[in-house]
Amino acid sequence: MAATAVRYLRSVGARTTTAPVEPLPRPLPRPQLRAVGDDERAPLDRNEFRRVLGNFATGVTVITSPSDEDGGPAGFACQSFASLSLDPPLVSFMVARTSTTWPRIARAGVFCVNILGADQGDLCRGFAVSGADKFAGVVYDAAPVSGSPRLAGAPAWVDCTVQAVHTGGDHLIVIGRVDALGATEDDADPLLFHRGTFGRFTR
Repeated sequence: MAATAVRYLRSVGARTTTAPVEPLPRPLPRPQLRAVGDDERAPLDRNEFRRVLGNFATGVTVITSPSDEDGGPAGFACQSFASLSLDPPLVSFMVARTSTTWPRIARAGVFCVNILGADQGDLCRGFAVSGADKFAGVVYDAAPVSGSPRLAGAPAWVDCTVQAVHTGGDHLIVIGRVDALGATEDDADPLLFHRGTFGRFTR
């Protein structure tokens, strides 16, 4: 078949040869993947990192999820929360990879962000400890979509489904799709965190 095609092309005067094809360049060798050695790390002191970044004041939240097979509901204090997108409505928070609470939230696949008010510092401290019953004596009801605890007295809440999880060094970046949200009608002051202590907004 190929010989017949070549004879036909020659009979009509068509070229039957093509310019030589340039060989493809050889791919570069893949870099060897390895852990960063202690002598290769950036010359940053961990305490200095915390001290400098502590100058950035943040709000304070408690992230909660509903009860699971391990027992009651789960929750932890979180200051690394932010709104992310309006369309679609997304929020984000960061959690340490070493967190023992995060796996329970991840299994639930849903969470509620409780944005704390200026007078809820003690409530926040209760959710910042490990190994204790964080919900002992805490008043809450169920968020409307996820059923996650919605803490009494919180000025605002955001009910979410886990949309995505990304790695970020020693933390995870959790993206949540907002399913419902609400805020109290009174003009409550937020709980702020600055240089390792709680504070309040002065109007």
